[in-house]
Amino acid sequence: MPEIRDAVLVAARRSAVGRAIKGTLRNTRPDDLASQVIAGMLDDLPKFPRAIVDDVILGCAMPEAEQGLNVARVVALRAGLPIEVAAMTINRFCSSGLQAIASCAERVMVGAIDCAIAGGLESMSMVPMGGNKAVFNPAVVEEQPELYISMGLTAENVARKYEV
Repeated sequence: MPEIRDAVLVAARRSAVGRAIKGTLRNTRPDDLASQVIAGMLDDLPKFPRAIVDDVILGCAMPEAEQGLNVARVVALRAGLPIEVAAMTINRFCSSGLQAIASCAERVMVGAIDCAIAGGLESMSMVPMGGNKAVFNPAVVEEQPELYISMGLTAENVARKYEV
């Protein structure tokens, strides 16, 4: 069995927090904002060659509209990473960014890659909660409506269950 390597965090950055449709970031594309954050982080590491990055994995809960398709690829290129650097967008809804970080760490630990950039992006002013047009499966609504429960209601249920 191959040896499991350590995955280490070299640098971390985040963007400013906006206020959805009321905030100053409301007209800023999520791919532009994320690429500025990554480019800024890399600029702060002058001895770190961008070509050493093997992969960019970004999580996005609602990968549509301005944050659709493979938005991680757009972000990687706009951040100035070489075209040879791979990128993928993953979705695990509210834990998409966390899943991206875990996926990068796992890939480093098993030796699939040596260096990755992980994170998440979301624009609640450009892509509303639930996406642009959620169309629920009628059979699921009838048989298992809890599958479509919102994060707000989920938080209330967890708080009630664990008396938080």
